[in-house]
Amino acid sequence: MDKEMFEIIKAASTIATPFLLAVIGGIGWVIKKKVENSQTRIDSQRSRILELEDKLREDRIETYNALLEPFFLLFTSDEAFALDRKFKGKDKNEIAISKMLSVEYRSIGFKLSLVANDEVVRCYNKLMQFFYHTEEDERSLMIKTSNWIALMAELLLEIRKSMGNEHSKLDSWEMIEWFMSDAGKLKTMHLTQEDISDA
Repeated sequence: MDKEMFEIIKAASTIATPFLLAVIGGIGWVIKKKVENSQTRIDSQRSRILELEDKLREDRIETYNALLEPFFLLFTSDEAFALDRKFKGKDKNEIAISKMLSVEYRSIGFKLSLVANDEVVRCYNKLMQFFYHTEEDERSLMIKTSNWIALMAELLLEIRKSMGNEHSKLDSWEMIEWFMSDAGKLKTMHLTQEDISDA
């Protein structure tokens, strides 16, 4: 009886083994397909996110360039400005101010508020508020200039950070030293004014 039972179990296992292997293989195949499909979806989403980030980066670069153009004009030395054929016989201050007052520039500011990160928008807001209220400001021209240069430097640093240099070790004044020979003097004046305001 034991021998017959053993033979039956042996025969059943011989028949069942390929069936069990097929079932296990089928389950494995289904799991593998689900994992592959899930990975494909994840890869597709990741690719789409990278594509959108690249597009956003391009939009930011275009917006930042357009937004900063009047300031580039203001920071250009009179000698360099006079040598540029495109601006021959024109006043750089008038060109910069007319650009900043244009509808197109307002449109760029609006776009900035949509594509830039929070810190860039905050710095730009501070800079523009300074210009809106500069006539009411009774401080000397040099002190006001040091103030707007400081605000501009902060904006440039935040733009730098938003473009992938978020761990930058530069301070805001280092962002303008390369194009201003008197950056150190303006920095000292600005910091002295801040100390007086804090006292």
